[in-house]
Formats: sequence, structure tokens, C-alpha cells
Amino acid sequence: MSKGQKKIAAGTKKKRAKRKLDQLSTPSLHVESIDAANNEPAINVLTPNTYTVLKKKASTATHKADSTPVQPAKNWTQLSDEKLLDLRMCDLGLTIESTPLEGMIEQLHREIDTHNIRLKPHCWLSDEWFSPDGIPGIAIPFYLANPRLMRLERHQMLDVEGGTKAWCMKILRHEAGHTMDTAFGFHRRKRYREVFGRYSDPYPEYYRPKPRSKNFVQHLEPWYAQSHPAEDFAETFAVWLTPGQRWRKDYAGWKAIKKLEFIDDMMAEIAGSAPKVKSKRKLDPVGRMKKTLREHYFERHQRYNINYTTSFDEDLARLFLAPDSGATRKAHTYLQKHRNQICDTISNWTGEYRYNINQVLREMIDRCRMMNLRVRLDDEQLQQDTLIMVTVHTMNYLYRGNHQVAL
Repeated sequence: MSKGQKKIAAGTKKKRAKRKLDQLSTPSLHVESIDAANNEPAINVLTPNTYTVLKKKASTATHKADSTPVQPAKNWTQLSDEKLLDLRMCDLGLTIESTPLEGMIEQLHREIDTHNIRLKPHCWLSDEWFSPDGIPGIAIPFYLANPRLMRLERHQMLDVEGGTKAWCMKILRHEAGHTMDTAFGFHRRKRYREVFGRYSDPYPEYYRPKPRSKNFVQHLEPWYAQSHPAEDFAETFAVWLTPGQRWRKDYAGWKAIKKLEFIDDMMAEIAGSAPKVKSKRKLDPVGRMKKTLREHYFERHQRYNINYTTSFDEDLARLFLAPDSGATRKAHTYLQKHRNQICDTISNWTGEYRYNINQVLREMIDRCRMMNLRVRLDDEQLQQDTLIMVTVHTMNYLYRGNHQVAL
């Protein structure tokens, strides 16, 4: 599962490893809604610079789902955030059909079909990413079905998980890994336990990733395969499934290659075979959720106890200019422009993985955006100071033992 909780078929929630990327308190890192590898812009979503605070106290009452048809609210895409937050999720009339999600799901099915695997995970909209126990399907967060809701998600959570095609496909492949395990029961095998560990192990509240470890593949961040054996399996499957992924070459010499070979063997074994579990049930579909968007985000804020400051803020404020300085160029744009140069230079100096440096730089970019910091001149001194700051914070993050990731 990606950012969200695994939900069991009975309808209750079971804690699973959670990529808490919307918690901005160090040492947890969060990822902006721009694909870092490809610098790909988010799908039809604007990137606001301000955070919309919930001004009304939301009720924490739970709402039981029922099958009563709900009429979609009219013209809600034109509403302000404040008015939109008071709409019930079931009143939005959301569907996957005729959205970019439809094409991405079809792409996922084609990728799976290439290997002659007779499982095409069904997908539906819910309140977050998850794949339920006992159901070989994928729940997709509702906001990805509409650009207006993606903007609201960005305002409320400072992030749009899956907000680019590349990012969304990564998560879909990861969740497809869970559906494969559900449908064919790989975790019950002795070899699974030998390769990945015990599926039944409880999920910890936090995990401490080892950035230099070669025991795990690198797919979703931050080093998500290290969080739990079930996530390790799903991440390894996602790498194996990704078109054009040269995993035999990329992971040669890594212990993780044994996990990829296990996946390769298992997928060859089930090729052409019917899944053992075929349920098409949809757990917690958005069309039956009676809670308002305000209640939804209130619950998420409470769950994650979001802290909107980081250890970077003081240094960023010293390095860049205040919003009222008169400078028009934005600091987050400056960092994005020089992202590759910064990562390459620091990697050459320190021998640190470029991937790890980028983790810290991403959060700095987002903090600059939220603080609305500015830049007047793009000179050599500023570039040197930026390199020093990113280097120091990268080393602190990785080697002071405080880089635990909340689940």
C-alpha cells in the first residue's frame, strides 16, 4: 500500500506502513507534486503558494455508508475552497471514466497482460490509496479524478500524491503488487518468508531506513520497501513490472536481486493461471461517503499532526529574501532550476547517493514555496551558499540517526 491504510474486507481499518509524505516535520520528508526524476508537471493542477486553513471546527462523527443514490452537486468546481469543503464527498458525482486515470489504469492492465498474468485489478475512487485484504483491487484517492479537487488537496495537505502520470503509475504498479499477493497468496509460501520476511509481522509506527542499503529496491519514497515485508514485496513487484526497467543490470551485485528473481519466478509460474481470489468488491467507494470534505481533511490533519515548520526554515530565511523584499523571482523556482546541478555537485563532493540528496532538496523547495521566499540575483555566491546549506542538511538527515519515517 502507498500512503494510506490497508483496509480489510470486513470494512475496518488495519494499520499498514504509511508513507507520511504530508507530514512536514523533520526528519520525515515529503514529496512535491512534480515528478523529480522527469521534472514532470502535475496533471492539470495549479500550484498555489498558500495553505488554506480550516476555519470551521469539523465534526468527528463517523458516517455509515449506505446504498442510497446521491445526486451530484451542481457546479461545485466553481466554488471557493471554503464552500467546497462543506460538500459531502458522495455529492461530488466522481467517476474514473473519462479522466486521465482511466488511461493509466488501462496502461497498468496492458503491462500486466504482457506477462500473461490473468489478473486485471479493478479500481475505484475512495478517500486514499489502498488495496484491501481479500480484495485484489486498488482504491484511488478521489482528488485525482478532478483538477479542482487536486488543487484543494494541495491547499490542505501541501502535496498531491500521484499528481503526475509518472508518479501515479508508480503507485498503481505498487498497489498491483499487493493485488497479486492477494489473488495468488504468495505470502503463504516458505520461500516468500525466506526472501522478504514474515507477512504477518506487525507494522511499526516508524521505520528507520538505511539509505545505502542494497537489500531493497528503490521505487517509492522514502525507501518504502524497507518499511515492512508486504511493502518490500509490492515495491519489488513494481520495479519488476515497470516497462524498460533493466532490473537485472540496475540491481546487479545487490542483495535485492534475489527478491527480483523471486518475483520473476513467481510471475512465470502463475502465467496463464486463474487467480485464486476474484472478488470485485469495492471497499469504501467515494460515492457512499457521507462525510464532508471539511471533515475528511480535519481527520487527516488530526491523524498526521502536521507541523508546518522544518529545521530548514531558519537557514532558508537567511539565504533567501522575505516576501516583502521587493524581489520578484521566487526561491523555489530558483532551486528547481538548479536541482540537477546541486545534486550532482554534492554527490561528487561527498560520494552520497544523488537520490538521498534530492530527498532533502525536495522539502526545501516546498518550504520555500510555502514561505514565499524570493531571490534577487542568481550569482555565484548564492550558488555556493546554497550548495553548502543543502550539503549540511543532507549529512545531518542521513547520519545523525534521526531519519525515522512515520508510518
